[in-house]
Amino acid sequence: MNDPSSVRRVRSRLELQAIQQLLEAQRRRVRTYSELQRTNLPPGRTPPGLPPVTPSLLPSGQEVLDALPMAALWVAPVFDIDGELQDVLYLTRNAAARAFADSRLPEGSLPRWTGPVSLFERFPSLARTAIPRMLTLAFRQGTLQGPETVEWLLHTPSGPMRITDEACVAPCGAHFLLTLKRGDRLRMAAAAQRLVRTCWAEWNLGGHGVEPSRGFHQVLGLTEGVPVPDLFGLATAATSDSLPGLYQMLYDVILRKRTAECELRLQGSGNRVFRMVAEPVRVAPGSLVRALRAVLIDVTADRQRRKAAQRSAREAHREHERAEAVAEIADVLREAVLPHFQDELDAYGLEAAAVYRPDAREAGVGGDWYKARKLPDGRILIALGDARGHGLEAATLMAKLRYALAGLAYTEEPVELLTQWLNEVACADGDESTATAIIARYHPERALLRWTCAGHPRPVLLRDGRAAPLPTPAGGPGLSLGVLPATEYSATETPLEVGDIVLMYSDGLTERRPADPDRDTRRFLEAAERCFEEAAPGLGHAGLQAYIERLVTRLDGPHRTDDATLLALRRIGVRGLSVIAPPCP
Repeated sequence: MNDPSSVRRVRSRLELQAIQQLLEAQRRRVRTYSELQRTNLPPGRTPPGLPPVTPSLLPSGQEVLDALPMAALWVAPVFDIDGELQDVLYLTRNAAARAFADSRLPEGSLPRWTGPVSLFERFPSLARTAIPRMLTLAFRQGTLQGPETVEWLLHTPSGPMRITDEACVAPCGAHFLLTLKRGDRLRMAAAAQRLVRTCWAEWNLGGHGVEPSRGFHQVLGLTEGVPVPDLFGLATAATSDSLPGLYQMLYDVILRKRTAECELRLQGSGNRVFRMVAEPVRVAPGSLVRALRAVLIDVTADRQRRKAAQRSAREAHREHERAEAVAEIADVLREAVLPHFQDELDAYGLEAAAVYRPDAREAGVGGDWYKARKLPDGRILIALGDARGHGLEAATLMAKLRYALAGLAYTEEPVELLTQWLNEVACADGDESTATAIIARYHPERALLRWTCAGHPRPVLLRDGRAAPLPTPAGGPGLSLGVLPATEYSATETPLEVGDIVLMYSDGLTERRPADPDRDTRRFLEAAERCFEEAAPGLGHAGLQAYIERLVTRLDGPHRTDDATLLALRRIGVRGLSVIAPPCP
């Protein structure tokens, strides 16, 4: 099997050769076209003769000066015997300089022109710019100096005025020509290129000439002073994955004569990505393409944002799929461990109803659980618990404890011992496997509820519309399950009258931040009584269910940060109830 890296190298060489051949063929076409235009004159035509040049046809110095499109000053520097600049005599100016002064400067900003004056007396702030240095170098070296950006102040009646120019100093006989080109536009163009990471250039297809913008080197990350690469040099510097797109763009511009674009990555540019948009420059409309003009835009940040957005979208999709899978598991688990009550306990003198509200941040199931079912001895096992933690981890512990209790209850041992055994199960599961619970057994023959508390809020008895917590077991509430092995628990006996409602709930229904158990309990009692006053529980399972739904709605809200569960038991009168059961416990 071929080495993939070797295949990529061979492919890159072939693509570079194709680009080189395309550019060389166009170079030959442009040069051939230029040669034909130079040598092939129409039949019967000869180059016209040039008129003789006479002194009367030569323009004056002022006429040449006025022909310059930028502001120009004719100056004569004054040097001492050591060649140090002493002063600059301002001799005259051209039409562009006069037009600038008339249009841009407020009236009265400059004294009236009376002839040659000192340049630095007329414009004092110019003495603190690069112009004195440029004049000195032009005098000593006899060469053009600049362009350089100069910023100077002109004091006007309305306040100081800042002027930015591109200055050049050119030797001209015994004098010097100082030209000042508006620099603010050039500076703004350079700033715009830097801000939007954009540059442009025009490549001559008949040779190797390139005309780049000022910010070309900076945008592409090229070293200042290094020649701008021609198109083949640009291809050589490009990464291998950029070559197919670059070739297609060159082909479309040069041969199909239309605007095209590609993405370009340069080697050693730190994975920066450039969008190159190019258009043909023709010799004449509909004729040969003589040059390629292109804009290059650094789109690295945009590509990085796009990749980050794509990664986020993929992660969100995975999280969504995970949430759906967990929710599906949660639905199955909830249906398996949280019973739905109908009328199955009526024959034993009880009605049961429950409301479960999962933590919205989790997947529809948590650590709360409840149970109310008939046992073989004719009694009823009742329990409500809250496993530590959230989500499936808490639900797993909850399921273990619930099913363990269901099995232990068949031993017909008292609830004190059932709670102790359930604590051993939790302790054996691990250090983090803690839970709170109310474990109870209802004795129909005596209408008696015997219950234990393992670190859980005490049940509430609602009798004749008044709510109160059930008395604390002897010795106080027991430790939470899973905290300490060999913990003993004590039970409390609560006789129930017909119409009594016992409410068992998890702290997620009442807890607020900061936590205050006493205040949370009072809030629950007040809500239970208020809901009873507003709509007393109707008869039957449906009436009890409607009551606790109303109660949960009153207590629930955006403050809740945990599962919330409410289990309600109501004693009802049953005629002819005959249960054969051993005496308590």
